[in-house]
Amino acid sequence: MKKRLFGILLSILTIPAFSQDYLSRYIDSGLINNQVLKEKNISLEQSLLMLKNAKSFFQPALAFNTDYLSAQGGRSIELPLGDLLNNVYSTLNQLTSSQKFPQAKNVNQQFLPTNFYDARFRISYPLFNIDLYYNKKISGKILVMAEYEVNIYRQQLTKEIKQAYFSYCSSLDAVRIYQSALQLVDQNLKVSRSLEKNGKGLPANVLRAESEQQNVSAKIIEAENVRVTARNYLNFLINRPLTDSVIFEPHGIPDSVVKVLATEPNTTDRSELIQINTEIELSATVIKQNQSFYIPRVNTFLDLGSQASNFEFGTQSRYYLFGTQLSIPIFSGGRNRNNIKLAQLEQSSLFQQKDQLSKQLQVAALSARNNLVTAIAEVQATELQLNAARAYFNLIDKGYNEGSNSLIEFIDARDQLTDASLKLNIARYNALAQLAEYERQTETSKVKVK
Repeated sequence: MKKRLFGILLSILTIPAFSQDYLSRYIDSGLINNQVLKEKNISLEQSLLMLKNAKSFFQPALAFNTDYLSAQGGRSIELPLGDLLNNVYSTLNQLTSSQKFPQAKNVNQQFLPTNFYDARFRISYPLFNIDLYYNKKISGKILVMAEYEVNIYRQQLTKEIKQAYFSYCSSLDAVRIYQSALQLVDQNLKVSRSLEKNGKGLPANVLRAESEQQNVSAKIIEAENVRVTARNYLNFLINRPLTDSVIFEPHGIPDSVVKVLATEPNTTDRSELIQINTEIELSATVIKQNQSFYIPRVNTFLDLGSQASNFEFGTQSRYYLFGTQLSIPIFSGGRNRNNIKLAQLEQSSLFQQKDQLSKQLQVAALSARNNLVTAIAEVQATELQLNAARAYFNLIDKGYNEGSNSLIEFIDARDQLTDASLKLNIARYNALAQLAEYERQTETSKVKVK
């Protein structure tokens, strides 16, 4: 089977494989300007910022806080300072023959402060918090998944741009083939009218030639509509105005197709599989985080500030306060146990999805390979058909001009030539489209994450 396949490939590759400069430019333009890809790149940037935020929680935090309180009334306490000290002060004044010790008054001190402020800088730092570690790890997994999401779409977009461009080139070639057929029909109509004018032809031949002219003209319009649709779709993919012109570039089957088909398709490194493996790792991290529920969390803080009444500031008002906080979860109503079960069920579901996805990718790759082999064989078959149709038309055309062949035979030969040309055109670009599909299924288009 492989020997037969390589024989077909070698015969096909005698067709020049032109450079793909314009196609490469369209692909590059699409990878930069495509709207969906821009949105996915925004999501990627968001995931990157989430990871940076998760890392920032490991750094000390500095904040400035201030409180102002002023109250009247409420609970109070009686302090009998006068009753306790005045007798002593009077005795001291008599002994010293002076008034150095004035009489004190009893004090009624309320608990709520009046005109009181507290301004401070607080430095806080997590000495040990397992949640921060797992949140950082989870954010990293989310970032990797976002990167592969972008890569998957870049691969898909590359394939769609290639196929859209090949569809445009195929439709443009179809227009040219029909235009060439129209020239033959116009020539036939001219000859038929001349023969009728000279009494050597039949009016029916002229009517038949005119009908063929209208038929081919209608097919040109149809092919032109297909070309415009293909152009619009390509411009849509690369985010250009839909009416912008697309430069035609002839394409042959590239030499690399022999190497591509020489090995069996490998889907183990597909971005989709790596992405779901990363998601499985993320679910395992979530399970571990929930299982670490009972691990203590230790935080510390340092306050540097000033507090006093009547906005006083001095050595008596300035202070520092250092503290350590220990948090040990004990009971949460079974929520953590339920979260563990939910994460385990999610992980089991992901394993099932991975198995199914792996099989789907294998089937898609094998199907794409078979379609490519069939498309290449179709190119060879249609080439033989075109050569036979061209030779047959040349004979009939010569005989028709000499009067030995009828108009019906001429039209039939011309139809065969046109159909064979169209089939070869369709087969060649279909082979290129199938190659783009196979490259997508095996990720051999060399499109990587930026």
